[in-house]
Amino acid sequence: MAAGRALAALLATLLAASAQLLQREASFTISLRSVDNTTVLIKLGPGVLPGCQIRAKYVIRSELKIKPGESVTFAFTCRSPEKYFIMEIQKNIDCVSGPCPFGDVHLYPVGLPRLNRTFIWDVKASTKAGLELQFSTPWLRQIEPGETCPDLVSYNINSCIDRATVNIGTFCRNGSVSRVKLLGGVVMSLHLPWDSPLTTSGFNIANRASIKRLCIIESILKGESSITLMSPNYPLGFPEDELMTWQFVVPSNMRASVFFHNYSLSNCERKEERVEYYLPGSPSNPEVFKLTDSQPANIAGSFNLSLQGCDQDAQNPGILRLLFQVVVQHPQVDENVTHIVDLSKEWNMTVTIHSEGWLSRVPLMSEPVCLICKDPRSCDRLLTLVSGAVYRISFLCKDLSQLRITAEKGISCVDLRWCQRKVYSLSVPKAITQLPIRLSKFIWKLLAPDLINIEIMSPSLKLQQHVPEQRCNTSYSYNIISATSKTELNLGVLCPGGSIEKIQMRNNVTISLKTFGKGFLNESNHQDLKMSFVPHIKDECVFTVSPDPKAKVYLQTPNWPYGLPPYVSVSWYVVVPQKQVARLGFSKERMGMACETGRAYVSVREEAPGAEETVRREDELLPETRNMHRDFWVNVSNCKPGDKMQLTLQFWVTLADKQIDLGVILAVVAGAGVLAAIGLTVCCVKKKKKKSQDPMVGVYNANVNTQVPGKQGLFKKGRKNNESHVYAVIDDAMVYGHLLKESNGSVTPEVDVYRPFDGPMGSLPPSPPPFSFRKDIKRCSNTEEPSSLTDTEHDTYTFAQQKSGQSEDSGEASEKNSEDTSMSLLENKEQDGSVE
Repeated sequence: MAAGRALAALLATLLAASAQLLQREASFTISLRSVDNTTVLIKLGPGVLPGCQIRAKYVIRSELKIKPGESVTFAFTCRSPEKYFIMEIQKNIDCVSGPCPFGDVHLYPVGLPRLNRTFIWDVKASTKAGLELQFSTPWLRQIEPGETCPDLVSYNINSCIDRATVNIGTFCRNGSVSRVKLLGGVVMSLHLPWDSPLTTSGFNIANRASIKRLCIIESILKGESSITLMSPNYPLGFPEDELMTWQFVVPSNMRASVFFHNYSLSNCERKEERVEYYLPGSPSNPEVFKLTDSQPANIAGSFNLSLQGCDQDAQNPGILRLLFQVVVQHPQVDENVTHIVDLSKEWNMTVTIHSEGWLSRVPLMSEPVCLICKDPRSCDRLLTLVSGAVYRISFLCKDLSQLRITAEKGISCVDLRWCQRKVYSLSVPKAITQLPIRLSKFIWKLLAPDLINIEIMSPSLKLQQHVPEQRCNTSYSYNIISATSKTELNLGVLCPGGSIEKIQMRNNVTISLKTFGKGFLNESNHQDLKMSFVPHIKDECVFTVSPDPKAKVYLQTPNWPYGLPPYVSVSWYVVVPQKQVARLGFSKERMGMACETGRAYVSVREEAPGAEETVRREDELLPETRNMHRDFWVNVSNCKPGDKMQLTLQFWVTLADKQIDLGVILAVVAGAGVLAAIGLTVCCVKKKKKKSQDPMVGVYNANVNTQVPGKQGLFKKGRKNNESHVYAVIDDAMVYGHLLKESNGSVTPEVDVYRPFDGPMGSLPPSPPPFSFRKDIKRCSNTEEPSSLTDTEHDTYTFAQQKSGQSEDSGEASEKNSEDTSMSLLENKEQDGSVE
């Protein structure tokens, strides 16, 4: 029993092995007719190890070639031959010596094993005739070398002229290329993967008259679409002195635009490399452009584009190549809207309008395009405007939010004498803000030679540093960098609405304004950033800060968080209002670094005579939180830090109203009381002295002009009837008060008695006393009176006098009283009956 079971198991194993062997060696038979002129070659794929063999006529081989008229049966020694072998089926067609089999091209022979296969049609034709490859829908799409098709089905077209072969290009299915016309012979290849269900070639061959150029490629563009095409042999050189044409079939209600994305030029000995356009409705066809020119856009309808080579330099030919894109889209609603950009008054400025992300990456060809046009035919995805001109631009774009503006302006100073007093505005010009395009970035490059520095000011809005404790929430911000060939000082992100009034920096400075959202359009009207050139400063950077009384101001060292560059010094000048006190504090206790060379310092000093300066080294504790009653300085000076160590510091400032001490208040009140008591005592003494004074006397005021020139009729009463010669009674205490103060009231001034005048009286008022009575005027010499005053009489007056020797003033008065007093002060003149 056991022996029978063992025998049965052995037989089953042998049967299974035989079945597996038969399955492995499934046979294929390929029969080729002689008239078909077709050859089949089965070989190992490139780089594949021989893990499978071909068994044909009991012979094991790694390659099998079947020629026209042969019939071969073969099998593979493995279960998955598609992993190892590829197959080439080449059909030679001679259109020179015999009739050409025009029409549909079939995949022959049938019944081939499922391998990666390539069908090759080698068609020989005369250069006097042309061949046309017509592709069935969905047509073809050209791809760059090295690119693969999604379904791994690809076509390769080569043109054969004499003995030269030119690669027209590689194409995938599902595109817009409908026909390819070639001069002379052609080698057409179709690559199919082993599992492709494709059973037809998808093209036919037709005979055409000579096209007198290398090739013509026709593309049919329906609806909104985009196509990318390349010159033959791309990325290698276009054949020397050759001509080829692309024909684009575009609906008349659509608009096409051409963009050259990649090209290079050869070195020409004769002729010139160029492109020619046949445009619909153009009176100057063909229109010739250089490859470096902006190509036509907004083309209404079908057009042709031709590429013409030149005779190249034999020693250094160079390479002519071209990769370009054609975009077809509907006409835009606002394509006729013209926007004026006036840059005529600007200087050293460029404005670039582009699609979002265009500067940092190459856009996908399938993306919808936004075009900027300088005129109806000159449009591109990128347009650069320069200062000194006025532009009229329009947009071909469904959504203008896809566009951005990037601008750059340079400001420089060569001689400080010419630019020191000038203040430059760092605001975005209205010519840019009025466009319906969002400003992405505006860059100011400020160039200053040695010994000239740059001062940045924001007098009204002021600036704040963007730190975690005080984040910027505005629609725009600034990034300020001072740089040389060796070092770079980045102040970080700053935005309006802070406490930094101005920043002084050495070296060249770059300021980049970056916008966020649509709010900048409204806030751009209030920009106040300005700059000027100033003499050399000691530190690399100096901040002037006026803290907000209602907020806590945070300030940090430049290059945060990467650390202050070695041997760099930065200062902050903080303004403290008179009626307030500032509180200064550091965000950490130590600098947190060690020096490899030199020392790092932090110093704090009030701006006052004899003020004490607080200085801390990198190995010491930072100053404690303190009150600052006056404007003060904070300075940070770096050394050369040790390995992987950086100097980063942050401090804060707050303001509060000054608190007056109670003792000071009491002292002020007491002082006011003492002053009041002294004043009251003085008043009482004056009243008492007034009551005890002698009878009042008449005092003549030498500063009053009592003799007014004029007619005698000025006084209605006569001299004898009026009292113009009688003087008011004046308190002698007011006249001689200074003498009372010197004598403490103990001296009673001497007085004379008024004597009435008994002589004749005229009609004019008396003349004032002579100048000798005035202390501050030199004594005048006696002169003759004018003739108009001959009738004026001088009255005699008696004045109170002080005893001689009491003071210098009284002595001068006594001396002057002894002088001649007959000279009057004023002259009486009559001028045509008017009073002057």
